Amino acid sequence: MVFVTGGSGLIGSFLIPELLQRGHQVKALYRNQIPAVAGADQVQWVEGDILDPALLREALVGVKYVFHSAGLVSYAPQDGELLKQVNIEGTANLVDACLEAGGIKLCHVSSIAAVGRPKNTEVLNEDAKWDPAAEVSAYASSKYFGELEVWRGVAEGLDAVIVNPSIILGPADWSRSSTQLFRYVYNERPFYTAGEANFVDVRDVVEAMLRLAFSDLSGERFILNAERVSYKNFFEKAAACFGKRAPGMRVPSALAEVVWRLEHARAWLTGARPLITKDTARVSRKTHFFSNDKLRKAIGFEFRPVSESVNWVCRELQGQMSAGSLQGGK
Repeated sequence: MVFVTGGSGLIGSFLIPELLQRGHQVKALYRNQIPAVAGADQVQWVEGDILDPALLREALVGVKYVFHSAGLVSYAPQDGELLKQVNIEGTANLVDACLEAGGIKLCHVSSIAAVGRPKNTEVLNEDAKWDPAAEVSAYASSKYFGELEVWRGVAEGLDAVIVNPSIILGPADWSRSSTQLFRYVYNERPFYTAGEANFVDVRDVVEAMLRLAFSDLSGERFILNAERVSYKNFFEKAAACFGKRAPGMRVPSALAEVVWRLEHARAWLTGARPLITKDTARVSRKTHFFSNDKLRKAIGFEFRPVSESVNWVCRELQGQMSAGSLQGGK
């Protein structure tokens, strides 16, 4: 039996059908309503959340593998406490439940945000040291401390692997997370930043998780990243697929600093969530590359090129719009 958290998220929506297709019995956690994932009627659904330790202990009865993909991704300042609860306390609860149950292997989904960024280092790998004095986002901090809970579990005898995906590309709700990049292009927004980002296909994330979880590897973390691509290049690829005009106006770094401050003031006055935060403005200018060498050498894994992923996501989103399951426009 396999237990999955985050079944309604991008990773979970691809992970659950793949587990079922490979013949696994699946139990999955949901909060408000059962996700509309392929094969949902074959899943044993458990209502609740990862902040309920007793529920988790009960849910893990008979389970041998756990995929922890539930988590909060937010750079909004007002979500600081919620990030701690979900990404740190929730992970601690699950680790404790796994330890109590015994005989479980955990695959924990972290993020490249939890990878250290030593100064003057362009290429980063799993060994990059976290600097507690560095200025990082609340999200990055929550993912790092969530990882520490897994390492605590490993020290106490838990069989576990950690994956650190870069920006995950997949055809999900484009009002959320990384898929918003595609809506930005579809709506022909004019601006782009000069930075670069690291991307990975959700199908590759799921395949890597499965191969690592059902392997003998344990007590290791693995970066999941295909390529580093400039935002300009990414937007141009997506625009070509959509048949839209690509963003053509580069935002100077100084202007980005002004914009996030204005957005912060607007959000404070109105109570709305800021469209751009200090963290997103500064992250968008980074040029680090996250090396995938460790995973490639460990299991012989090769990633899809970003251009292939962008074309696939665009086609899938267009299909969803045609079917009426995805709203286009602003």
